[in-house]
Amino acid sequence: MEKLKRPVYVKTGTDDFFKKMRTEVNETILQNSSLYLLNIVKSLGLLFLFFLFYYCILRFGNSTPLLFLFYILCGITMIVLFINAFHDAAHGALFKKSKHNQWFMYVLELFGGNHWLWTRRHINLHHAYPNVPDWDIDIKQSDIIRIFPSSPLFHYHKYQHIYMWLIYPFYSLNWIYIRDFKDFFGTKDNYVKKVIDKIPGKQIVMLFTAKIINLVYLLFIPILALQQPWYMVLGAWFAMHLCGSILGVVALVSTHVDEDAHFPVTDEEGNLSATWAMHQMIVTKDFSTDSTLANFLYGGFTHHVAHHLFPSVGHTYYPYITPIIKRYAQEYDLPYTSYPFYHAVRSHFRMLKSKGIKENIMMTGEI
Repeated sequence: MEKLKRPVYVKTGTDDFFKKMRTEVNETILQNSSLYLLNIVKSLGLLFLFFLFYYCILRFGNSTPLLFLFYILCGITMIVLFINAFHDAAHGALFKKSKHNQWFMYVLELFGGNHWLWTRRHINLHHAYPNVPDWDIDIKQSDIIRIFPSSPLFHYHKYQHIYMWLIYPFYSLNWIYIRDFKDFFGTKDNYVKKVIDKIPGKQIVMLFTAKIINLVYLLFIPILALQQPWYMVLGAWFAMHLCGSILGVVALVSTHVDEDAHFPVTDEEGNLSATWAMHQMIVTKDFSTDSTLANFLYGGFTHHVAHHLFPSVGHTYYPYITPIIKRYAQEYDLPYTSYPFYHAVRSHFRMLKSKGIKENIMMTGEI
C-alpha cells in the first residue's frame, strides 16, 4: 500500500489546558509509588492465575463440567491479562525500565499474539490517530463491519447490528489466527504497512512459532493427556475463546465507537482541526468508572480518556487522574463522556444500525 502523509494536529497555544493538567498529574498522582507496585502485583498475579487454571484443565479435565469451567476461566483471565498487563507493558507503563516491559511483552507470544506487530499497530496507528479514517486500524479492521462514514457501504451492512452479535464472540480467534496473518502478508488495505517499511524475518518466524506453541499447549496437549473425546476438548477450547471475546468486546466497543462518536478527517493538506490532547478528548469515552469490578477487569479502558492523555502511565493511576480530567473539562468547556457499560454497548449497536444504511443528506446537513 502506498504510504500516505501523516495527519498533522493543530499546534498548542500558550493557554493549553493539557500542559497544566499534565503538570498537576505529575506533581500529585504520579508520586504515589504504591499504585505502581499494585500494577505489577496485579499483572504477575493474573499471569500466575492463568497458568493455574491451565494446570487445573490437565488435573481435573476428565470431568466434563470442570473441563469447560477451567477453559472458560482461562479465556477470561487471558483477556483480562491482555487488557491490563500486556496493554500497559506495550505502552511502557508496567515497569519503570523499558527493557522489562519488552521482556514481559514476549509472554504475549504464549497467548498466540505477536507483540512486535501489535505494539506498532496499536501505538503507531490507533493511539497516534484515534478515530481518523484510513489510520486507526483498531477501528477499521474489515469490510464486514462499517463504522467510518467514509467506508464503502455494502448491501449486507444494513444487517450488521444483528450479525455482529454473532461475530464479536469470535474476536480473539480472528485476532490470533486471521488478523495477524493479514497484517503480515496481506496487500489489500494493509494499513500497518503505512508505518512499517519492512517486516523483519525474525518476526515472521516468531509469528508462526507463537501460533504453534499456543495450539500445542492449549489444545493438543489436553487432547492427548485427558480421557476426553477430542471434540469435547475442542468445544471447551472454543468456549474459552468465545467467553473471553465477549468480555473483551465490551471494552472495544465502549470507548470510541458509540452513536455520538466523532471521526475527524483531514483537510487537503493533511491537517486535523484540533490539538492532539483536544482530539483525544473528542474521540474517547469512559465507561463504568465508579465500578470496582469494571476497573479491575478492564484496567485502562474504563478510564480511557486518562489512558489516551497519559498512555505511558499505568492503569492503576487512572481512577485518580480521571477526577482531574473532569475538573479541567468543566473549567475549559471540554468534551468528556462517561456512561455505564450497558449504555455503551447499546449505543454501539445503534451506531452500527445507523452506519449500515445510506445516510439521508437532509439529516446530515450537507445541504
